[in-house]
Amino acid sequence: MTQIEITEKIVPFLVDEFEVDAELIKPEANLRETLQLDSLDYIDLVVVIEGNFNFKVSLGDFQNIVTFNDLYCYVDSKVNASQESITT
Repeated sequence: MTQIEITEKIVPFLVDEFEVDAELIKPEANLRETLQLDSLDYIDLVVVIEGNFNFKVSLGDFQNIVTFNDLYCYVDSKVNASQESITT
């Protein structure tokens, strides 16, 4: 799965789950501020990501995720790591 495909999959569920305008979700935008996330919202985000991409998210991983691009890169690295482990 490419990062573009990941982005195209993430944006719609962020729009639905967090009721935010898709045009506000830009790679350089601050994830927490744009989605107005509180601690419970982060848990919701983790659950949605796990459900859509079939990997386990460590809550500690989110300490380094500031922008939407950080989120896309994180999901990309996890998806590709799990795909590599399947093929080896």
